[in-house]
Amino acid sequence: MEKVYLVIDFLAEHKGLTSALIFLTIIMIRRLVLSGIRGEELFLTEDQRKWMSRTKNGAFGVLVISIFMLWQSEIAEFALSVTAIAVAIVVASKEIILCFTGSIQRASSRSFRIGDWIEVGKISGEVIEHNLMATVIQEIDLYHGQYHYTGKTATLPNSMFFTYPVKNLNFMKRYVYHSFEIVVKDFVNLYPMLDGLILKIDEHCEEFIEVARRYNIVIEKHAGVDLPGSEPHIHITSLPTGEQSVHYMIFCPTEKASHLEQLIREDFMLEFHKRFSSPESD
Repeated sequence: MEKVYLVIDFLAEHKGLTSALIFLTIIMIRRLVLSGIRGEELFLTEDQRKWMSRTKNGAFGVLVISIFMLWQSEIAEFALSVTAIAVAIVVASKEIILCFTGSIQRASSRSFRIGDWIEVGKISGEVIEHNLMATVIQEIDLYHGQYHYTGKTATLPNSMFFTYPVKNLNFMKRYVYHSFEIVVKDFVNLYPMLDGLILKIDEHCEEFIEVARRYNIVIEKHAGVDLPGSEPHIHITSLPTGEQSVHYMIFCPTEKASHLEQLIREDFMLEFHKRFSSPESD
């Protein structure tokens, strides 16, 4: 009995040898059983094929279970270590993976290239460099209607392209739909002023209006949509507090937008003062 225990202990300590013995034993038993099922027949019946298939599958199942039971502790430790390592790698490299895949998404969609104006989230600017990990832009002030460089350089991780939509503003480099509003405190009839204000805007835009029209047509063809056009637009709305808001939208060269806004505001104030100022103020 002691010899049996010694053999068991020996096989338990040398699991490689035990695995080989289990493999050879199951293969030998499998061959004997298959030979018995086949017999001396040249052609196999349907029942023989079924039992041969069951024998092969059963032998494979017994082999897998036996090996698993023998190496159970080692497999558990290995699986635990691999899982921990995999989780650590994924957590540590999540942002790197997102940046890399974001670069692939940018390249495949061709959403922008170096020199384009883009807007990602609340950040806008001209693309000066892009690589597998990040995109570098020269920031442009769009929210205050100035369209000038702020002097700040922003480095955007490419993972942002999965979180925020990328807006290509490349056409705004030359011409832009510039919008602004003028708030009038007094509730008076402003509509008679509109024709005169439109004429004033046409005078300011006379030097570039033909180029603006052609460029507007180019943008429409490229985008495949009907844009507002190159003519100036003015409409009036009322604010909840009772004031009136005069909304302007002009299509003009980007570098002239801020200057034209100041000229148009001046025209409006002069016309408003001429029409609605009291005689005592003259």
